[in-house]
Amino acid sequence: MVAAAGWLQERLGCDFSDPALLERALTHRSHGPDNNERLEYLGDAVLSFVVAEMLFRKFPSAAEGELSRYRASLVSGDALGAIAAGIGLGAQLRLGDGEMKSGGHRRATILADALEALFGAIYLDRGLDAARGAALRIFSDALAALPAAAALKDPKTRLQEWLQGRGLPLPAYTVLEVTGEPHDQRFRVRCEVGDLGLSAEADGISRRRAEQEAAQRILEDPALRSAR
Repeated sequence: MVAAAGWLQERLGCDFSDPALLERALTHRSHGPDNNERLEYLGDAVLSFVVAEMLFRKFPSAAEGELSRYRASLVSGDALGAIAAGIGLGAQLRLGDGEMKSGGHRRATILADALEALFGAIYLDRGLDAARGAALRIFSDALAALPAAAALKDPKTRLQEWLQGRGLPLPAYTVLEVTGEPHDQRFRVRCEVGDLGLSAEADGISRRRAEQEAAQRILEDPALRSAR
């Protein structure tokens, strides 16, 4: 495994003056009390800002709603998890034995949280310019690959707009089951469009993600397509 400091320089192009801060950013709560949760909170705000700034400059004619959808797509848990995996962040994490054995270094939620924590640490150690530079480095491919803003509307929004456009009631979402430990829960949700006799179930690591997936399955239902 590449030493954390060397990995950071290679992947994000920055150094740390405080090695203990970098170590904390890479420490999952399963490893002990001196972990990255507070840095994750800070890094979430830092990433949201620097990504918003990048988008503001890249799309000078985009409306506020379009910029918001772009940002949401880039800083979503899935997107951050994929970026973190792509830069090899999982191999740098300090995990408890249980998480290590269960493959926590590959889990998207852990990777996304650690990436946010890392940006919180970069901000504290090197300032906003360093965080901006690191973000530009690892988000460049995702920025270049962004589709039209309209395509980034989430499934719940698209389903709601489709129904409203035809004068139909909004879908109903019901939580069917919640499993797992409090820090690692999974939600199973049903989406129902009663007037069309359609329903779909899906699960996810949050209620929102499960609802989005269930809505997507309704959108992909051949019965809905034929009704269009």
